[in-house]
Amino acid sequence: MSEKLKVGILGATGMVGQRFITLLADHPWFEITTLAASASSAGKTYEESVGSRWKMTTPMPECVKSMVIRDVADVESVSSTVDFVFSAVNMTKEEIREIEEAYAKTETPVVSNNSAHRWTPDVPMVIPEINPEHLMVIASQKKRLGTLRGFIAVKPNCSIQSYTPALAAWREYEPTDVVVSTYQAISGAGKTFLDWPEMNGNIIPYIGGEEEKSEQEPMKVFGSVKGGEIVKLQGDLRITSQCIRVPVLNGHTATVFLNFKKDPTKEELIERLRAFSGKPQELKLPHAPEHFIQYLEDDNRPQVALDVDYEGGMGVSIGRLRKDSIFDWKFVGLSHNTLRGAAGGALECAELLTALKYITRK
Repeated sequence: MSEKLKVGILGATGMVGQRFITLLADHPWFEITTLAASASSAGKTYEESVGSRWKMTTPMPECVKSMVIRDVADVESVSSTVDFVFSAVNMTKEEIREIEEAYAKTETPVVSNNSAHRWTPDVPMVIPEINPEHLMVIASQKKRLGTLRGFIAVKPNCSIQSYTPALAAWREYEPTDVVVSTYQAISGAGKTFLDWPEMNGNIIPYIGGEEEKSEQEPMKVFGSVKGGEIVKLQGDLRITSQCIRVPVLNGHTATVFLNFKKDPTKEELIERLRAFSGKPQELKLPHAPEHFIQYLEDDNRPQVALDVDYEGGMGVSIGRLRKDSIFDWKFVGLSHNTLRGAAGGALECAELLTALKYITRK
């Protein structure tokens, strides 16, 4: 691109906002021009506001240190400085829905990491490799909002990223009953071990709202566009889940049991995983992994310590695929929850929206 698009980050001081900053600092298409957060941070420089609360392992980029934070509630002011925004605000769902629509109505596209609009029928919830065709509902959303270029697009919950890609790769074999347990890193709660020492050597068997998201969001991802809305998958696929917080900084692991209507061989299932790719790979988007899914043969893989950063944290690792005594098959999946599962996934969505001309210069 000859000139970079101007990007704002809503909720820039939180963990996901910080991850957005690290990913965008040297982006070939996008340039951070505006950071916005709550009124308590507004008027301070980013470095003053965040300071010791910087949670990334890499240093705070120089390009944002002296940037003055704007009040995220000052929608018109923030929108006037950007071509589009990423949303990672920490508000109630009702407040998030209202403020994201307010930004969209200023003709500013919103690419959201939040869950508030995931079940709005005309808002696409996209894993770019799996359901890019859902972006076509943006046209209907614009009619509802009364906009020409403003819209909202969201990414799914981080907990589904470690197993839904495998189900997508195996759709021709018609998965039916799926039992999944996710073992989720503390960064998914916006924490590190420094500010959550209780997690050292501990497991918490409950994450509020996570099981419902894990069971239902794949149904929208695998759904279809009808009458300007996304209709969730109708069929025999059923998912039940348990979601557990474990003492890991980054990386959500899933153990999965499943049945198929058809009878694939192990070799066929592995081949489908390794060959699976989508629109991001075709378009060679800047943050698209060259190989979306890797299959690991060793019985002790995938491991967080060895595999969470596969393809820069944007790939998915699958292993331990084997026959089960009750279900047809079982496997283990792993994905990076703040890269593929959060900011990185939203960034790849924005790259896809840009490549397909949904996001353009104002």
